Amino acid sequence: MRNRYLDLLRFLAIIRVVVYHVTGWASLTLVFPAMAVMFALAGSLMAASLDRSGPAALLRRLRRLLPSLWVVAVVLVPAMLMTGLPPGPKVLLWLFPVADPPANHWGALALSPIWYLRDYLWFLLASPVALWLFRRAPVATLALPYALLLVIELGLLPAAPVPLREFGVYFGAWLLGFAHHDGLLRRLANRVLLPTALALAGAGAAWIVTHPGPRGFDLNDIDLGNALWSAAFILVLLGRAPATAHWIERSPLFSRAVTVLNRRALTVYLWHMSFVVLLTPLVDVVGWSHEDPLGLAIRVVLVFALVGVVTLLVGWVEDVAARRRPELVPGGRRAPRPAHTVAVGPTAGALPPRQGPAGPVRPAPVAADPVVPVPVAAHRDASAVPVRPAPAGPRTPVRPVRTLGVPAGPAGTAGRPATGPGEKRRERSSVGAAGRAVVPAPRVAELATVEISAG
Repeated sequence: MRNRYLDLLRFLAIIRVVVYHVTGWASLTLVFPAMAVMFALAGSLMAASLDRSGPAALLRRLRRLLPSLWVVAVVLVPAMLMTGLPPGPKVLLWLFPVADPPANHWGALALSPIWYLRDYLWFLLASPVALWLFRRAPVATLALPYALLLVIELGLLPAAPVPLREFGVYFGAWLLGFAHHDGLLRRLANRVLLPTALALAGAGAAWIVTHPGPRGFDLNDIDLGNALWSAAFILVLLGRAPATAHWIERSPLFSRAVTVLNRRALTVYLWHMSFVVLLTPLVDVVGWSHEDPLGLAIRVVLVFALVGVVTLLVGWVEDVAARRRPELVPGGRRAPRPAHTVAVGPTAGALPPRQGPAGPVRPAPVAADPVVPVPVAAHRDASAVPVRPAPAGPRTPVRPVRTLGVPAGPAGTAGRPATGPGEKRRERSSVGAAGRAVVPAPRVAELATVEISAG
């Protein structure tokens, strides 16, 4: 069963990312560090996949991740080639972006979210070894990314490649996802978890204030501050995560929105920035200022509307990649599977009731003969089902059902043995000669039809 609380966190993270890219408000990165939260959720799911499937989980994750990227590449890479992008072998990075794939002037902005897939791929490939190390030395393994980032920030590795720096910024969040999956965060007492989160937040805030970036206190420009501040959020959000969030289901509309955005998270993330870039010159033409709240609200609505259109067009690719039934809008009610009716009596319907002086009289139930096992899976055809013929002649009166070792009581009920002081009353099940439980079978006439669900 899916944890709707984790779905809610991913829903909020996607909304925050889109709104941030439209408005450019740096404060949003402090209020909710969405990218680190998304990496932590991905790390938790990856640990679960590795436990369930082993190394084969890597191929499954790649299968779910790459097709949505290829759809983007099929549309936008030819457009970039026709508008100035020089062809070359690096274009193949759009198939498997372990490094930043090439882009022209407008493509670099429209496809800037590709860095998330680049980091995701590296974290994915490192996960089997990282999970093995984490379960043997969790604290030391968790400290490594932050120590690496500190070394880079202090200038001891001035030529560190971008993927290595990103390991320092976000792989710690991925490892915290491992800790969430293994239950380590949940088992931390409040006297440990809360002071740790406060210490990390305080250290991160101090670094952010003393090392502002070109856009002020935007966490995307302050790597070490981003890593520490985000770690504090993840400790609280996942360390005190509820088992689920049933209250989401109380609002069908909101529950459907959470489901849709979770099932289409990758499509929304990959396409939204293209519409942000597309709308920027248009809103300038009509006079919507970037500081005007109404103009920003209109831009946000337009971006979500355009993303909704492209999600209807190509979002089903995520269903195919996950081997789900493709849907235009996920989360709808599925029609129940049809039931197959298998006749097990001499007729397809129940026998009609006998006619008495005052009208129809329902036949009295009879005591059962020994049960005849009917393996349903082996008898899909009604004619192949062994059937015991109905007894002829007058109907047998009701006989009491006896329990092994317990004498029958009055009125046909199973009696209870007398218990003296200090003796315990025991309830025993009826057992057959072979030692398995025997359930009294109803009359064959009343077993006219048996409905077996298809699957």
